[in-house]
Amino acid sequence: MDRFKAPNANSLRKRQKLLYSPKLSCSYEIKFGSFVIFIMERKMGMTRRTFLMELGRRKGFRVESELSDSVTHIVAENNSYLEVLDWLKGQAVADSSRFELLDISWFTACMEAGRPVDSEMKYRLMVRQLQCEYSGIQNESFIATKVSQYSCQRKTTLNNYNKKFTDAFEVMAENYEFKENEIFCLEFLRASSLLKSLPFSVTRMKDIQGLPCVGDQVRDLIEEIIEEGESSKVKEVLNDERYKAFKQFTSVFGVGVKTSEKWYRMGLRTVEEVKADKTLKLSKMQKAGFLYYEDLVSCVSKAEADAVSLIVKNTVCSFLPDALVTITGGFRRGKNIGHDIDFLITNPGPREDDELLHKVTDLWKKQGLLLYCDIIESTFVKEQLPSRQVDAMDHFQKCFAILKLYQPRVDNSTCTMSKKLGMAEVKDWKAIRVDLVITPFEQYPYALLGWTGSRQFGRDLRRYAAHERKMILDNHGLYDRRKRIFLKAGSEEEIFAHLGLDYVEPWERNA
Repeated sequence: MDRFKAPNANSLRKRQKLLYSPKLSCSYEIKFGSFVIFIMERKMGMTRRTFLMELGRRKGFRVESELSDSVTHIVAENNSYLEVLDWLKGQAVADSSRFELLDISWFTACMEAGRPVDSEMKYRLMVRQLQCEYSGIQNESFIATKVSQYSCQRKTTLNNYNKKFTDAFEVMAENYEFKENEIFCLEFLRASSLLKSLPFSVTRMKDIQGLPCVGDQVRDLIEEIIEEGESSKVKEVLNDERYKAFKQFTSVFGVGVKTSEKWYRMGLRTVEEVKADKTLKLSKMQKAGFLYYEDLVSCVSKAEADAVSLIVKNTVCSFLPDALVTITGGFRRGKNIGHDIDFLITNPGPREDDELLHKVTDLWKKQGLLLYCDIIESTFVKEQLPSRQVDAMDHFQKCFAILKLYQPRVDNSTCTMSKKLGMAEVKDWKAIRVDLVITPFEQYPYALLGWTGSRQFGRDLRRYAAHERKMILDNHGLYDRRKRIFLKAGSEEEIFAHLGLDYVEPWERNA
């Protein structure tokens, strides 16, 4: 029976000391010697701590098994700032200010980057606690009860603390969109919207406890990323042949899921293969999409958006001097890059011009600026409004165009040398996608709200109106089903007031 005796405490301590011995880390090259990391075992457990220590050492970090004077960074999991301070006092540490006290999310970020990342405020335990107090957040249960399921009741800036999760969600949502599985697509889009609004980084499963919009699929993905640093499901999607093909096909102007499905069934897998297939009958829009593909898939900068804004405003006002031309979409929400530029055009005066878009595009054609144009005439019928579909397109007159934006040339010496060598002259313009929308002035605030986005914000705003206020909202107006009247609004603020919502600024709608 002696062989079944439990090991005594002394032998256990010896085994643990051997397991954590700094000598074990000598087999790994130390690349970042100025960072000396100590990982607290408290609330983490010995097995996970050992795994993280070895992971850090393999990545080139110096990770100490025991707290010593050489330690510069202390990493804790599921411990508050005050809990870490109490633990340090128990270790007879008189001055804790010599350490960087960091959440495990900092260590995870370092592992992902393969190098030390800045210990920003969001990673520091003390700062994160103060941020929560400043935001009126006292503890996790308070967060869960206060966070709305509707993004229109949350403020979401471009400062995303949970990008590693939201990027993963958006890959999954896109994959389900390609499969036309709307339910699962929306599940991941709502979860992405929710995590973008949180004022802190999710580092443990307890952080999402009680929050809305977190289903089983989402929860599993979060847990895997927290534990492994990445998701095997997301990697599987990114490597999936069908997903990669659809991702390429839908990047072409004028190509949607239906066309992508058709091409995929034909055995096509890349944009190059589609271009090479002479049997395909492409629409006018798709031909333009392939012709200017490289320009259109590249990002549009804020500077380029400003330059196009000037062209659009000058052209529109040459025909309608009092017209109001407003840039919408991501640029109105404060983004610095986008894939196209949307403009809303209205006229506050009595004068209207049904031919305005035709006049504008004809002038651009004469000036050599118009590369492609498709004008969709208005289908507005008052009796058919409002639309009961949450994602319904509006009925305004629109123009989907591609403009030639001239850019500064390279210096003359380069051009001259290119000509001498028989090379083609350097291209001095870029094709830019531009959408123009004409709206009656009385419907302008509703159109502005709808075309500003984001996609999820607009969807939730319509859903909130229908489910919570018994109203129907679209880009044309707001209909009160109880009173059976359309509610007039002279601004976005008035629309929010009709809905009983606090006004959310455009730059806070990046859900």
